Amino acid sequence: MGEPSLKTLLENLPAFWREVDESWQEGEEEADGLRQTGKPYTGGPADPGGSHRSPDRPQRGAGLPVPPGYAAVADLVDLAPAAAFIRDRDGRYLWANNAYAHLYGTMPQQLVGRYIEDFDAPAEADRFRALDQQVLARGTPVRHTLRYLRQDGTTGRAVGHRFPVREQSRTCIAGIYVDITDHLRATAQRQEAEENLSALRDHSGLPCALLSANGRVIEASVAAAELFHVGLTDLVGRRAHTLLAPEPGPGLDRLHSRWNSLIARRTRRVETTAVLVDTQGLQRRAELHLTTIGHSAGRARHVWAVITHQSLAHEAHPPLTAAQIRILSLLAQGSSNGDIATSLKLSRQTLDYHLSRLRHLLGAASRPALVARAYVLGILAPHAWPPRSATAVHPLSTA
Repeated sequence: MGEPSLKTLLENLPAFWREVDESWQEGEEEADGLRQTGKPYTGGPADPGGSHRSPDRPQRGAGLPVPPGYAAVADLVDLAPAAAFIRDRDGRYLWANNAYAHLYGTMPQQLVGRYIEDFDAPAEADRFRALDQQVLARGTPVRHTLRYLRQDGTTGRAVGHRFPVREQSRTCIAGIYVDITDHLRATAQRQEAEENLSALRDHSGLPCALLSANGRVIEASVAAAELFHVGLTDLVGRRAHTLLAPEPGPGLDRLHSRWNSLIARRTRRVETTAVLVDTQGLQRRAELHLTTIGHSAGRARHVWAVITHQSLAHEAHPPLTAAQIRILSLLAQGSSNGDIATSLKLSRQTLDYHLSRLRHLLGAASRPALVARAYVLGILAPHAWPPRSATAVHPLSTA
């Protein structure tokens, strides 16, 4: 293969094939097979004596050897991932690289000198010949996509160019194609995954949001917008810390520390609690499930946050002491006043004061009402027995 032909092959290599879409097919021919599988043929490497070509065609030649001066360039093209070939006007292969021969499950030397019909069924061969004639008639490259049958029996897709080249004073047809089957399949799988995720986000009823590494809301579900009493467009773009109630004690510092561990990929998943505040100033405690996305980057770029087990929305309360939270947990356990006083080493007078103070803070007139309020306000963990505080240090507590 001469230098002009090699140069033309390299110049027409479709390096932008990853951006292919259905618009490439507009107004252009599409073939249904680069390789025929599932149908026996009498020609090809397995049966050198057979052929599908017309009997009046000239005897096949041995192909064109690569001139020694261009061997290095030819080796480069031979090893290129793009499938490339050169055929003459009669459909006889003059040259092919390894990638093209691989489509037929053979070697380049088995292709050279053979005809299209030796490897493709008549219908596909006729389409290929029509494309060749189109290139020769136009005298310009033709860009298009092809469908073909892969070795595993599935349909493949390739995209590339077919163009005229000069080969030993003859005008021949060359082609360069890149198999985009796996790329298109991966794109379809990604689109399907995104659609499934959107459906899960929008129809599960769970408040959830996609957060950037700096804590800004990128996407959010309708349930999340309703939770904070804002429009969905107003929620997107907000900083997550503006949705958290200020907490006394180390609660927020602990949350920030765990967030930094997520972003630094020291951990991939965090389950914690936080007090959320909506635009009406009402607070509620909720469980947060934070999960990073992807593995490649040194730092996580995005985190999905899902909110579960929300408490009842309420106005901010004066802080509860650690002793008051412990009293609530013992009340929920069914302990009597005497048992609570003994367990906490309190006098009955001190215990009565704490109970009176709790009834006032939580708006509950009786012991059962205190327990109920402690659960719906998120002071006590909803799925724990014996009853305990929802957090190691409750946000309403000064301890």
